[in-house]
Amino acid sequence: MQNKDNQSKRIYLKATREWVEVSEEYYRDHTRYYDAFRKRHQSHGQCVCPKNRFWLCDGDCYNCEFRRAGDMLSLDYTIENEDGDTYSPLDELADPAPSIEEIICDKAELDQLFARLNELMPEAVQIGKLRQDGLSDEAIAEIIGINRTTFLSRLKKAKEQLAAEFPDRF
Repeated sequence: MQNKDNQSKRIYLKATREWVEVSEEYYRDHTRYYDAFRKRHQSHGQCVCPKNRFWLCDGDCYNCEFRRAGDMLSLDYTIENEDGDTYSPLDELADPAPSIEEIICDKAELDQLFARLNELMPEAVQIGKLRQDGLSDEAIAEIIGINRTTFLSRLKKAKEQLAAEFPDRF
């Protein structure tokens, strides 16, 4: 009877349909790699290889008999439609980034809004900076030299005027 350590290890080569004897170290590395590969594909739902056929796994999922039909495709995988045109799923994804035209239009409108705000309330830039510093309305009104109620009234009127002129922004 042979000692367990002296037994040779074998790996099945699916391409040539033969068994090859390998060293214990090579067998361990091979098994570790293909087990991890198979488990990853099974967790993604792409492999349904039964446990008693794990020895057949050679990492070639596209030609494997246990490949799950309808598995997820790569975004750059080309598909042909009914007209004969080819496209990839990547072509169908909408780009969430705004176009350069939208950015330029928004910038122009924002410049107009700030120019109009400056006409209605010249101290608006100073008020904005003071608000960013965390000052209260009362403290801001004191710094710009008007009553708090006058300050709030001017802000309300400026906002109403801008809302009427720029309804998409308010």
